Amino acid sequence: MDRLTATLAVLDYAAVAVFGATGALAAARRKHDIVTFGFFAAITGVGGGTLRDLLIGAPVFWVGKPGYVIVCLGAAAAVWIVGPRRFRGHTLTWLDAIGMAAYAVVGALKATSLGVPPFSAVVMGVLTATFGGVIRDVLAHEPSVLLQRELYVTPALVGAATFVILGLVGTPTTPAGIAGFVAALSLRSGAILWKWSLPGFGGPVDPENDGS
Repeated sequence: MDRLTATLAVLDYAAVAVFGATGALAAARRKHDIVTFGFFAAITGVGGGTLRDLLIGAPVFWVGKPGYVIVCLGAAAAVWIVGPRRFRGHTLTWLDAIGMAAYAVVGALKATSLGVPPFSAVVMGVLTATFGGVIRDVLAHEPSVLLQRELYVTPALVGAATFVILGLVGTPTTPAGIAGFVAALSLRSGAILWKWSLPGFGGPVDPENDGS
């Protein structure tokens, strides 16, 4: 296993585990049973990567490697055992931020490793990072992360673009991946803590009519 493959595997499993935990936490908020915990964790953990692989014509990553789904189920079991009361405040939000930042890099990394052009690789990073969270919110009947005023897609875009651009100028995969992860997580953290957002069309949004 070369360094690129090893890096991709580690980041992939880590991102799947974190996103799987966010899916289980969403199920916990609705007081679902253990089977639904596992379903939410799996669909959230592998949803973005599945879309990426289908679009770039690659074998869907978890079909031949069921360990990814097992990791999701393990994350669901951990949330079930520990109990949602142990997860205080904005745990779901922060876990989602970490998973988003990791998946932005993972998606772009896999796309570039398969010869996808740089611009398309950035798009794949964004889709990988955001689609699982969208599915989770729809299934849990939660407000979609895409409808919130806080920056969400933009951090994924910045993280994926940072990784791809650094790769184009010859930066090794690991430092480029770390830089992309830090860029995405930093921007998303600022959005969570200080409500950073891009200007909306037509001026400020009336909070009473804001869909978020």
